[in-house]
Amino acid sequence: MGKNVFKPLLLTTALLACMPMAQAASTLVYCSEASPAGFDPSQYTSGTDFDASAETVFNRLTQFKRGGTEVEPGLATKWDVSSDGLTYTFHLRPGVKFHTTDYFTPTRDFNADDVLFTFQRLLDANHPFRKAYPSESPYFTDMGMNTTIKSVEKVDDQTVKFNLNNVDAAFVQNLAMSFASIQSDEYANQLLKQGKAEELNQKPIGTGPFVFKRYQKDAQIRYDANTAYWKPEDVKLDHLIFSINSDAAVRMQKLKAGECQVSGYPRPQDIELMQKDPNIKVISQPGFNLGFLAYNVTHPPLDQLKVRQALDMAIDKPAIIKAVYQSAGQLAQNAIPPGQWSYDPSIKDAPHDPVKAKQLLKEAGVAPGTQINLWAMTVQRASNPNARMSAQMIQADWAKVGIKANIVSYEWGEYIKRAKAGEHDAMIYGWTGDNGDPDNWLGVLYSCAAVKGSNYAKWCDPAYDKLVQKAKLTTDRDERIKLYQQAQQILKAQVPITPIANSKVFQPVRKEVQDFKLSPFGLTPFYGVSLTK
Repeated sequence: MGKNVFKPLLLTTALLACMPMAQAASTLVYCSEASPAGFDPSQYTSGTDFDASAETVFNRLTQFKRGGTEVEPGLATKWDVSSDGLTYTFHLRPGVKFHTTDYFTPTRDFNADDVLFTFQRLLDANHPFRKAYPSESPYFTDMGMNTTIKSVEKVDDQTVKFNLNNVDAAFVQNLAMSFASIQSDEYANQLLKQGKAEELNQKPIGTGPFVFKRYQKDAQIRYDANTAYWKPEDVKLDHLIFSINSDAAVRMQKLKAGECQVSGYPRPQDIELMQKDPNIKVISQPGFNLGFLAYNVTHPPLDQLKVRQALDMAIDKPAIIKAVYQSAGQLAQNAIPPGQWSYDPSIKDAPHDPVKAKQLLKEAGVAPGTQINLWAMTVQRASNPNARMSAQMIQADWAKVGIKANIVSYEWGEYIKRAKAGEHDAMIYGWTGDNGDPDNWLGVLYSCAAVKGSNYAKWCDPAYDKLVQKAKLTTDRDERIKLYQQAQQILKAQVPITPIANSKVFQPVRKEVQDFKLSPFGLTPFYGVSLTK
C-alpha cells in the first residue's frame, strides 16, 4: 500500500512546487496517520475522524479556546442558565454562512433550525433522517446526553432552549466537543429528497474554517479555505491537504523533505532526530492521555476477577514503557491521567508477580495453554506509539504464566467497529481527554451507558455507576472529587482494564509553520495556523 500511495503524493507535491509562490506558501500539507471512517463527527469517537471533520469543516455552539480547556462562544454568542440548572438558553451568532460547494448551495444563514436538526437526530431514533440513514451516536450516548437532554426548543430563529432531565455539571463543555458539531438542516432535507441521506457522512457541509473538496481513501483529503468564515482571523491558509500514510517512518521522511509541513504521531526514536533538524520545530507538552489494555468481561475466562488480576500482574509495564514509549512515557496506575482533577494518587498497581498470577489462574480453573485473542491497533497514538510492540511484549509476559495470546489487528475503522461489537477478548487502546471533565473518562470509558460504545471492557458495575452518575449531577467540585475517587477505587479493584502509560505529546512541524497550538485533547487543529513564505 505504501508504494502505491507514496508516488501520487510526490506528484502532488511537485505540482504544488510549480504553483505561483503566494499560492504554494498558503497550502499546508498534514501527514496524517490514518483514513477517517467518515465525516459526520457525531458517529465517531476517534481523533482521526474528528481531525478530518470537526476540526476543519464544522463548528459547535460553544468551543474550546485554542490550545486550552476553557470554553468560549462559538456558534452561540452567549447562553443563560436557569437557577435550577435544568434550562440552557443559547443566543445564536447572526450572519454565519454554511459552505457552498459543487454539491450544495445554501439559501439562508445558520439559524435555530440547524441546531434543532443536529440534536433531534441524535435524540430521536425515529427521526426521519435516522430512518433514512440509520446511524449510532456513540459519544452522545456514552456520555448519557440522550437521557440528560429532555428536549430542544426553537424560541426564535436566533434562540434555542435546551431543557434537561437532570443537572449536568459539564453541559457547556460537552457541547464544545466534536460530536456536537452543527449540521445544516437545509442540506439534510436536500439529501432526504434526493434519497442520498448517507452522503451526510461522505460529503460534509458545515460552517467551519475549511470547506471539504474531495477524499481519496488511504491517500488524501483536500480542503479549501472558507473565505466567508465568521471569524476571519482563524483562516490563514488557502488550502489544506491531509496526506495519509500509516507508516511513521515515511511521515518523518516527508516532513524532513518538506513534502508536508506538519506530521502526526512521531515514533519516540525519531523525536531526537527531528529536534536536531534546523528546519523542524518539535512542540511538546505533558499528555492528557492514557494507554491501556481493556479486558472484555463478557468473554470467558475474562469474566472472572481472578483471571483479570492474574493477567494484569503478569504484565511487566516498566519494560513496555522503556521499549515502546522510551523517554516520552510514565507509568500509569490509575484509569485517568494525573493531570485530570479528581485523580486519586493513593491508587497503586498490584506488584508484577508471575508466580502469583499462575496461582490465581489455577484457582480460577484456567488451564495452561488457554488462548486469548489480544487486539493491537495498527495506528500510532500519543497514548501508544507502537501498539504492536506492546502486544508482543504482553504476549511474552502472558506466555510465562501459561496463557497463549493470539495477536489480532485490523485497519483502524474496522478495529473500532468490531471492538464496539465486542468481538475482542482483550484490546490495546488509548484515550485523550476531550473536555477537561472527569466524566469524559469515568463515564465515557467505564460506565454502564457506554457498554455499547467506548467502554471496550463491556464492564458494568452498579456501585461504580451510581457514584459516577451522582457526581455528574452535582456542581459542587469537592463533592464530585469525593465521589469520583470512590469510583476509581472500585474500578481499580475490579480490573476491567490494565493502565499502562501516560505519555508526553510531541508535535513536529516545519519552521515555516506559524502559531500552531497543541490541543490538550489530542486533536490537530489548523484554524489560526499560517505559513511564512
